[in-house]
Amino acid sequence: MTKRSARPALLPTVVAVILAPALASCTSTNPSDSTPTATSSAPVGSASPDSTAPSLSPAGEPTVITSGLTSPWSVVFYQGTALVSERDTGRILELDDAGNAREVIALDDVVSAGEGGLLGLAVDEEDRLFAYSTGPGGNRVQRFDVVGSAGELNLENRVTIIDSLPLGRYHAGGRIAFWPDGLLYVAVGDAGDRTSAQDLEVLSGKILRMTADGEVPSDTPFPDSLVYSYGHRNVQGLGWAQDGTMFASEFGQDTWDELNIITSGGNYGWPLAEGIDGGDDFIDPVQQWDPSEASPSGLTVHGDTIYIANLRGERLRAIPVADPTAATDLFVGEFGRIRAVAPAPDGSLWFVTGNMNSRVSPRLDDDHIMRLDLP
Repeated sequence: MTKRSARPALLPTVVAVILAPALASCTSTNPSDSTPTATSSAPVGSASPDSTAPSLSPAGEPTVITSGLTSPWSVVFYQGTALVSERDTGRILELDDAGNAREVIALDDVVSAGEGGLLGLAVDEEDRLFAYSTGPGGNRVQRFDVVGSAGELNLENRVTIIDSLPLGRYHAGGRIAFWPDGLLYVAVGDAGDRTSAQDLEVLSGKILRMTADGEVPSDTPFPDSLVYSYGHRNVQGLGWAQDGTMFASEFGQDTWDELNIITSGGNYGWPLAEGIDGGDDFIDPVQQWDPSEASPSGLTVHGDTIYIANLRGERLRAIPVADPTAATDLFVGEFGRIRAVAPAPDGSLWFVTGNMNSRVSPRLDDDHIMRLDLP
């Protein structure tokens, strides 16, 4: 089995190590006393005059699953058990039914600097765990075998499937996700090198698509390339509707943040265009926002609704798949920065706060994972 390097000059190698668990804990907490609120937003740009926001009021108040986390970045589910990544500590945690957190592993070679660290997680159809992280040589994606049962999970046989992805202090991308086609999609930021987003020979500023071994799929849009779409600044959210439509949330620079529909081989304009350009050279976003109301990070599609976690905008945004130019804003300012969102096996929606960083003052018991019942 081979590892694909983002630098053509590097020979592919395989890194496989056996990892032992360590124990640590965070604490579960009582339900939040926050009252859910929903406001209709008027998306700028492509929304038609008769577009209406979806009816997406929560079925109840959010409750706290767990608290006291350190910069959680992603949450996924392995056979019903929640696994959480912490960007700054390099830890992967598992949560029990009461929300108590146990350290499964701390990756001691994760480099936490700027926006890098331990970022996105994904689980494939064979129940293997994949993690996007920053290592000494750049960003990478690694695969782990998950062993043991809930409460005593362990990660073994670490294999790096792609490494040396472009690294900068900012714009690390980092979200990864599997679509039922069995392929892994990887969001790679431009790493501060704006022009690289238009260069198909460089993997920064792209959404990549690969096999679980890091190989190029047979139907790649560009010969012998992992690139699926390009012209991106910093994608941090990936998700699919039931009909296969792929959505991505993306940080703009100073003017517009974006929600895009991703197509194979598509060029989304950065740095030549930001937001809705209206021309024929690039694919326009279906919705755009001022960064003060957005900074969209994690994204998921739950049923017929897209949910986007927003950092600077401090809100959860709900968008109907049937009309992605409309939106409803939930919990504006109530929980601070929201980093990630994910559907849980019981049909609820989980979202992850991101207040433990230098950009804002942490709130009591930050960071949290919240649970929201949906109608």
